[in-house]
Amino acid sequence: MKKLAFDEFTKKIYIKAPLEKLYWCWATSEGICSWFLRKAEYQNVEGKEREPSERIEKGDHYVWEWHNWNGQATGEILEANGKDNLIFTFEGNHVSITLENHGKAILVVLRQYNIPTDDESKLNVHYGCSNGWTFWLANLKAYIEHGILLNETEFDLTNIPLAGFEFVNM
Repeated sequence: MKKLAFDEFTKKIYIKAPLEKLYWCWATSEGICSWFLRKAEYQNVEGKEREPSERIEKGDHYVWEWHNWNGQATGEILEANGKDNLIFTFEGNHVSITLENHGKAILVVLRQYNIPTDDESKLNVHYGCSNGWTFWLANLKAYIEHGILLNETEFDLTNIPLAGFEFVNM
């Protein structure tokens, strides 16, 4: 059995949806903004911006913006097989998304790894991102299976210093 450690974590959830729909949710600007982000821009290796419905590819770079957070995240797509697997850099770490067909549902497996183990990273990345991804995967399931979003878009939380740690639907 693998032991838990601060340098990585894994989150899993079954979602009843076609594999292609779930891949679209992760691999296009249009898809990832439908349940996760306020804005997502991808540029291919030549620096040309991808269309919202265009799938990302290995070597692409992204700029992401969330609801209720004024910052941006930037990173690179390290793998994108066009079907069931993505790997991207995220805040200096790596995140892999694997979609496994289990007949009645797709198992979405998110793994964030290469996390530094200093105290700040343990709090902000391991604790913060682990909690965040738990919510966002539940939000993806709610969106795909029930057509609802659970994330906060009505109330402005940007001026609450600990909002990202206290609000469960950030």
